[in-house]
Amino acid sequence: MSVFLRRSTPDRSTLVSRGAKVAAFGAGILLLASCASGGGDSAPAETEETTAAAAPEGDGVFSVGTILPATGNLAFLGPPEVAAVKLAIQDIEAAGFEFEVELNERDSGDTTTDIATQSASELVELGADVVIGAASSGVSFTFIDQLVDAGIVQISPANTSPDFTDYDEDGYYFRTAPSDVLQGRVLGNLIVGDGAENVGIIYINDPYGIGLEANAREAIEAAGGTVSASVPYNPGDTVFTSQVDELLAEDPDAIAVIAFEETASIIPELVNTQGFPGSGVYFVDGNLSNSYEFQPGTLEGAKGTLPGNPADSEFQARLLQVDPALQDFSYAPESYDAVIASALAAAQAGNDSGQAIRDNLADVSTGGTKCETFADCLALIGEGEDIDYDGVSGPIEWDEAGDPTEAYIGIYQYGADNKYTLLNTEFGSLQE
Repeated sequence: MSVFLRRSTPDRSTLVSRGAKVAAFGAGILLLASCASGGGDSAPAETEETTAAAAPEGDGVFSVGTILPATGNLAFLGPPEVAAVKLAIQDIEAAGFEFEVELNERDSGDTTTDIATQSASELVELGADVVIGAASSGVSFTFIDQLVDAGIVQISPANTSPDFTDYDEDGYYFRTAPSDVLQGRVLGNLIVGDGAENVGIIYINDPYGIGLEANAREAIEAAGGTVSASVPYNPGDTVFTSQVDELLAEDPDAIAVIAFEETASIIPELVNTQGFPGSGVYFVDGNLSNSYEFQPGTLEGAKGTLPGNPADSEFQARLLQVDPALQDFSYAPESYDAVIASALAAAQAGNDSGQAIRDNLADVSTGGTKCETFADCLALIGEGEDIDYDGVSGPIEWDEAGDPTEAYIGIYQYGADNKYTLLNTEFGSLQE
């Protein structure tokens, strides 16, 4: 667990530099090129009266790194995220991007290991311009400062901890998933709306779990419900008998399980051993998965929330061409959009350096002419147009903290086969 420093963050509007529009684009890019691209480290402007410091020239290679879970308690999220990154690069390559493209994949592990910090060090050494990841909020906090110090943009497709909003990251951190201020609101309203009055919560004791528990609790209580027991567990725990006993002692109508892969041990203890009905269980993005090997019917009726616009059938089919073994598509749209938006930022700047990407990311996603594919957006940039990229995950309207200001939250329900399907999607704003 890292130490969180709370300092004032410069208004991201002072970081945006509308670089000269690119008039023409070179043909063909080289995927996985051997050259490495260096990120800039110039400081941004400190007041709105001054302009952002000029970004250093890039080296002509748009270098993308990933720090996504191949191992650890979120490993089930890794395959769809990685597939989406690769699909985005294919689309960038096909559109005639002016820069060569390099992809370097690294594992994030989880907060019980030091894998992510080692991965970040390697990507800094390789000269990444943008890093996609991590999935876990707690993991991102272990290496975010490394990337900031190196002038590398970080875009997480799945970090939802509210703690990032106030973190001092010099404008280099963005996320395509919304803060759990929104997911907590939807989850709490869902539970109470289903008729639960007495709610129990079990949650992972890390930035993700703490933040989501707080926002879900607030929503439950605001809707007229009561949280009678809220029990944490620590990353790495494998036995949950005492936590389940503490929850059930309060005779809850519903239990929210805010967890990662530990869910595979929590549910059998809760449902199969102690007899709590699966239909009274509520999942979240960290554990909504189709890969559980529970007894048939264990999760029948259970519901869950997942930030983001659900991947449509066409996008899923394209992802399956990249990785035919995919079972889940969680955070694939957000991963795809993270790569596309960063490439558009480089195209607008005519510069692939980390600082140039940072300074143009918000600009290519707000205002201007709407466009929904990389090729269409790139063509508009080539014509001198200011663009507003709306991605497969939905509108990407970043605020001064690098947070999406509005987003979709999907609500899902499990069947007797322990697989989930979409019930409905809610669209919400994080603006007060």
